[in-house]
Amino acid sequence: MNKVLLIIQREFLNRVQKKSFLLTTILVPLIFPAIMGVVFYVMLKDAESAQAKAVMVVDESGKFRFENSRKFTFAPVDLTIEQAKKAYQEPDNFALLHVPAFELDKPEGFTIYLKENPSIEKLSELENVLEKQIRDMKLRAFNIDEETLKKLESSVSLKTINLSETGEEKASNVGVLNAAGFLLGILIYMFVLIYGIQIMQGVIDEKTSKIVEVIVSSVRPFQLMLGKIIGIASVGLLQFLIWIVLISVLSTAVMGYFGEKMPQQQIAEQMAGQLGGEEAKQVVENQNNEVMEVFSEIGQIPFAKIAFVFVFFFLGGYLLYGALFAAVGSAVDSIQESQQFQFPITLPLLVAYLGLFLFILRDPHGPVSFWLSIIPFTSPVAMVGRIAFGVPDWHLVLSMALLVIGFLFTTWIAARIYRVGILMTGTKVNYKVLAKWFMMKN
Repeated sequence: MNKVLLIIQREFLNRVQKKSFLLTTILVPLIFPAIMGVVFYVMLKDAESAQAKAVMVVDESGKFRFENSRKFTFAPVDLTIEQAKKAYQEPDNFALLHVPAFELDKPEGFTIYLKENPSIEKLSELENVLEKQIRDMKLRAFNIDEETLKKLESSVSLKTINLSETGEEKASNVGVLNAAGFLLGILIYMFVLIYGIQIMQGVIDEKTSKIVEVIVSSVRPFQLMLGKIIGIASVGLLQFLIWIVLISVLSTAVMGYFGEKMPQQQIAEQMAGQLGGEEAKQVVENQNNEVMEVFSEIGQIPFAKIAFVFVFFFLGGYLLYGALFAAVGSAVDSIQESQQFQFPITLPLLVAYLGLFLFILRDPHGPVSFWLSIIPFTSPVAMVGRIAFGVPDWHLVLSMALLVIGFLFTTWIAARIYRVGILMTGTKVNYKVLAKWFMMKN
């Protein structure tokens, strides 16, 4: 056991003392808040400096009355469409809108001419302008008053409450839970893959430099493999904890700085300014209530439980896959040779990654989500993706137990390959050779 601890210490200190570790540990947490800050700053400046797009309009129906907005200025022209196409070539024009004569019950034939492909957002906004005008025409045709129609329209927002068997009620927010599941699942996928490849690279480097021949004269190959896996795992966990603390603090600072200037608040202020009086107060009050409600729902998320589950499945998934990556590293002499063996190892991780989007976030309590979170090869990503939605305790215990069994099983398989492959150089390795090494007796 002392030898394994020495190997863990060696692997840990070798990586922690490197400049690359210090740089990535400090720079990565700075990068994310910096990106957020730059994105918010550019977003605000772009909103402030954005100029309305000029749209020429040839309205052959004579039914439309276009009003300028902060996004578009409409310029109706009394020209044929062919004449308008020539006039449209002026550099200030964004688009040429052709409205043909049409039947109100079947509005068809609308065309927009552009000098370059527009964004989906711009096209949708122009379509909304036309749809609103046609809607108003139909209201007038059927003698329906706009105010009467507004009274008929209703907006329903479902408030989600989790009701336990004991009758306890807890508010929840599906959007927040989706974001938490998405973020946790992606983090597990990235870290398991990144640090698993680091194990493989470390084993290959020691094997090709012949250092391993000196080491295995003092320790058993299994002890070397176990120490290397746990040592790199401790480096990854330390780095991850530092990232979480720094990113949380810096991101909070950035969000606090830009919080009062966010586009959503600017829109609310503009609406309040247009309405005035009691209606303005109501808009601001509704926005504040929504923000407070979201924070209240976030406060009810069991962060301590989620953090424990995340750390457990991070370590469990890392140890499970780390053993397999170590076995691959011991069998080959270069990264290029390892590629044929990496795909079968990373395939379950890829399945879990896709399952996170296709099944877990869409139906976290469905049968596919359940099995993905139980099978050891997919549970590290799937279970942390489900945990924020609330998972029955027996699901969690069963998944943890199977993950431990899976780790022991893959370590046993990897150790049998590692003990032979770590001393083999210059051998052309394929799956048949790996099977032969696995079946060899001590």
